[in-house]
Amino acid sequence: MTLHITNTRLDDRPVTVTCDDGVITAISDPADAPAPQPDDDVLDATGTAAIPGLVNAHTHAAMTLFRSWAGDLQLQEWLTEHIWPAEARLTADDVYWGTRLACIEMLRSGTTQFTDMYWFPEAVARAATDAGIRATVGAPLLDVNNDAGLAGLRDSALASLDALTDAGPLIRPSLTPHAQYTVSLESLEWIAATAAERDLVVHIHFCETVREIDEWMATHDERPTTVLDRLGIIGERTVLAHSCVMAPEDYALVAERGATIATNPVSNLKLASGRIFPYATAAAAGVRIGLGTDGVSSNNSLDLLADVKTLALVSKHEAGDPTVLPAEEALAIATGQRSPLLGGAPIAVGARADLALVELDRPELTPGELTANLVYAASGAVVDSTVVAGEVRMRHRHIDGVDEVLAEVRNRAARIQAGT
Repeated sequence: MTLHITNTRLDDRPVTVTCDDGVITAISDPADAPAPQPDDDVLDATGTAAIPGLVNAHTHAAMTLFRSWAGDLQLQEWLTEHIWPAEARLTADDVYWGTRLACIEMLRSGTTQFTDMYWFPEAVARAATDAGIRATVGAPLLDVNNDAGLAGLRDSALASLDALTDAGPLIRPSLTPHAQYTVSLESLEWIAATAAERDLVVHIHFCETVREIDEWMATHDERPTTVLDRLGIIGERTVLAHSCVMAPEDYALVAERGATIATNPVSNLKLASGRIFPYATAAAAGVRIGLGTDGVSSNNSLDLLADVKTLALVSKHEAGDPTVLPAEEALAIATGQRSPLLGGAPIAVGARADLALVELDRPELTPGELTANLVYAASGAVVDSTVVAGEVRMRHRHIDGVDEVLAEVRNRAARIQAGT
């Protein structure tokens, strides 16, 4: 089906955006736009501006089930005494409905794609497909302190990949070692080789806290960046989540290998973990950078338009320079345009038809320049409609099935938190 997005604005001019087979095929003056045919979909976007869809570079979508639960705690207490025991009670259906809620929240705030690491990845993929949002999906892989070792991790990884084989065009399978301190070097080497053989994304928590680096250095003679690079983990298919506790030479190596760092400023600030990501140092080295929310249990939202302001502000503060990370560059990071791996692109003929339409008459966007207002003043509430692969997934703030999803999540969260 052809989609015609009429009466929107792009680069401060009126346009009609035409989409076929998931791709933008024309950007026209409204007077010259292709005429809709009877079976075409027409989205009247009067009063809006079109922006590229936002790309959530790191999250755990189904953790919406744990929103605002066990907050304001130390990271290790939060994980070991609350989150991990609750996760042990999850079923595939829990993950499906938790992810459905996450997809609603992301679509409502203009996100068209997310990179996920969570249990029951086939349920994550099914939820994303049903919601009509793109997702890179994989199950957490761990083998430290696990008697199954490499064999168990390998079997788990291959079973996950098999389950995602026919997940559909919106889903990209990945290998997701949990972290450099929870996966053995032998397993990391196998993951790197398998990802290279199958052309898979590798998504890993990396260098997030001072404690993990101190513990690593107590048992290794080299920094984790050097070791994982030698194993083949760090490369153009790799998403390194957090990576805020690294030396300048580490960022230089990551840049040389073409890996992507997914910074998660709101989650790290809330957990008081690690340090403020040194954007200026990483950018000067040429690192490819994306923006993630992390899971809802540590953020507590999936609104990238809210988080991009935090990214810009903490980057300026950390560098002691208000010119660092201007609004245009911050929005480019939030829309995935600073990493080829993330797949973000400007709105252009031939690009994927993934975009958001923002309401220009919102107080947050009035007056002033649109990009600056989006970064420094707005939240996802300014998004009127969201399009993924040329299909309208939210139309004028309406998404089908919201009431059912909310009811399911409320019931399942209550059961999990009750310990049953």
